[in-house]
Amino acid sequence: MPRVWDVPVHDSTRVRDARVAAEHAAALAGLDEARTAAAALVATELATNLLKHAGGGQLLIDVVDPALPAGAGASLVQVAAVDHGPGIPDVSTALRDGYSTARSLGAGLGTCRRIADDFDLHSVPGRGTVVLARVGARPKEAAPAAAVRAGGVNIPFAGADHSGDAWAWARAGDRLTLMLADGLGHGPDAAHASTAATRALHRAAHLPPAETLVHLDTALRGTRGAAVAVAQVDARTGELRFAGVGNIGARLREGGRWRSLLSRPGIVGVHKHATLREDRMPWAADRMLILHSDGLPSRWTPPSDAALLAADPAVVAAVTVRDASSSARPVRDDTAVAVLAPTPPEGP
Repeated sequence: MPRVWDVPVHDSTRVRDARVAAEHAAALAGLDEARTAAAALVATELATNLLKHAGGGQLLIDVVDPALPAGAGASLVQVAAVDHGPGIPDVSTALRDGYSTARSLGAGLGTCRRIADDFDLHSVPGRGTVVLARVGARPKEAAPAAAVRAGGVNIPFAGADHSGDAWAWARAGDRLTLMLADGLGHGPDAAHASTAATRALHRAAHLPPAETLVHLDTALRGTRGAAVAVAQVDARTGELRFAGVGNIGARLREGGRWRSLLSRPGIVGVHKHATLREDRMPWAADRMLILHSDGLPSRWTPPSDAALLAADPAVVAAVTVRDASSSARPVRDDTAVAVLAPTPPEGP
């Protein structure tokens, strides 16, 4: 079962916890000494920034696949710093290589951006900041081009070592498939079910979503079962297909407006379905799909900032979790959000 680290950063003692978590994640990702040190530096600097500039926040550390599919064995350490602070008034200055503040390592966000494989930052004055960095083994060959990219964040309930939620995505030719699974309940047994779903997805990436769910139903027999949603974009035809079983939420952005996609009631791996509905709709450059488990409040507002259309999908996921959270509505389950979005065109 994959490990997930949720490090609350509210005093200086947690900076070391962030560094150690990044080192453990790097070991799981199979990074060498140099890239492990890079992941540790990024986590340490982002944790320090949370204390210095936001009065604290949350560091989410996970081992993930690339936002663009690069084949097997390309795991990266993902570090997401999330806060409700004042925001960054001058992002360009904050990203200047070598810029830092007192009592930091002197690395700065600019250096974090330089040493990371992926880096993105979203900040709104008065609402907070999300900084995302991924550190991998830096393969010699570039990832194959793809019209769609995906990303997500995963937060285990009550600081547990493992989350009962899991997301994954896979590519088969022109088909790119994103899946989010919520194992029944939480804890190790729930994590076992959702992990089985992610492993099975890679064997079914060539199938449409409804058939993928049938395949996953067989793979999850003997587990607690899971709520599962599967979305697939065919880059050749420009079509999005969606099917789900259970209480995975799905919101699709179309031309500036959001609508819900519905799943069928049930539990994959427990309740056999003779037929499954599969929705089909056009996929275009203004589309974005957000999948989430029931750890997210049922009444949440999708992000409205147009700048997020070009943001890393994992940043969108982190902003979604941050803006939906409230001390008046404590989380009672694992929470995962996964986002499917078009790849922005390259600049001149």
